Amino acid sequence: MTLLIKNTNVVDPSQGIDKIADILIENGKIKGIGNYENADTIIDGSSYIASPGLVDMHVHLRDPGQTQKEDILTGCSAAAAGGVTSILAMPNTNPVADCAETVKYIIDKSKGAKAKVYVAASITKGLKSLEATDLEEVKNAGAVALSDDGRPVENTEMLRNAMIKAPQLGMAVVAHCESLFLADGGIINEGEVSQKLGVKGIPASAEDCGTQREIAFADALDVPVHICHVSTDTSVKLVRDAKSRGVKVSCETAPHYFSLTEKELLKRDADFRMNPPLRTEKDRLAIIQGLIDGTIDVIATDHAPHTPQEKADFEKAPNGSIGMETSLSAGITNLVKTGKLTIYQLIEKMSTNPAKILNIEAGTLREGAMADIVIFDINESYTVDVEKLHGKSKNSPFKNQTLFGKVKYTILNGEVVYSDK
Repeated sequence: MTLLIKNTNVVDPSQGIDKIADILIENGKIKGIGNYENADTIIDGSSYIASPGLVDMHVHLRDPGQTQKEDILTGCSAAAAGGVTSILAMPNTNPVADCAETVKYIIDKSKGAKAKVYVAASITKGLKSLEATDLEEVKNAGAVALSDDGRPVENTEMLRNAMIKAPQLGMAVVAHCESLFLADGGIINEGEVSQKLGVKGIPASAEDCGTQREIAFADALDVPVHICHVSTDTSVKLVRDAKSRGVKVSCETAPHYFSLTEKELLKRDADFRMNPPLRTEKDRLAIIQGLIDGTIDVIATDHAPHTPQEKADFEKAPNGSIGMETSLSAGITNLVKTGKLTIYQLIEKMSTNPAKILNIEAGTLREGAMADIVIFDINESYTVDVEKLHGKSKNSPFKNQTLFGKVKYTILNGEVVYSDK
């Protein structure tokens, strides 16, 4: 079977491509980029951009254990609607992904889903920093990364050992950076808005201290580390400085950190509560500068579904917001349309770079690669209607916003898994 995407703007940073061409797909793989005439199925790509499918390296699928919020299949449907073809599933499930059985459960359930699911196993059993996970066991079960995401590793010896062993196993360490003592009890950013609302805040230093700790380990051990969801001016500076010194550090941010600020919390709407929290305008601008100058390598979503009932009480609600269906559009609207990044640079941060960091077969349209592709209209606008989203939860910080950049088709292994047509 052949599929031809005809006369489209092909953007593939993995090959340095940004040109009008055709993409020919045969038996689920990229046959070539060039000029072709015939195929079993033809998609008219004129006026669209076609790029490697997005790689979201920070997703909470809530499966196993919390499937009222999301499950693997619904999460992958949401991913497909946002042009995401590869997901890194975080381990804070119930049970935690700290053993072969749970890792295999996630991988097996994702077979036949509308996106490819890769697994980050936990560094410590139950995310409790009391007993180390058997890293060889979870690697052999299929995990590609290690993280105690949502709860940073408190036992520094266990963290150090994991950072040493991970490169030997071909795994990435993906670090949630936070001082739990500083953050304890806080629900939004500590500052003007938390004072006005009379609620306990989380100081920016809670993130900054954690970021510095992981950088120090990477520097001392000469091993890689990836910093999750950077949200503060100081953390951007810490990563920038470390990179200038040759430290093997990479980092990500999320669309809400370059698009929104703590002032959204004045609405007392828990859909705008996440961890790290929305910060100040100074922090938002620092995040954008970090994206521009390459300090920040990746844009991921930290997709964190919760039910409407859980999010109903502003002060008691759990942290987290969903984001896979709006991430590309948020990037186009707030970064590309404003002239901060080119679409080539945006795709590099949302597909090419995360695939490289995770060392997975994704993020490219090279001949012979699996045909995982997103086709989108950079100029089409739409209003985010949470009732039309494809996951189970509705807690989007971009709800009711008008965004540019509409996904028209998502192709996985050469098959169309989402179409806006």
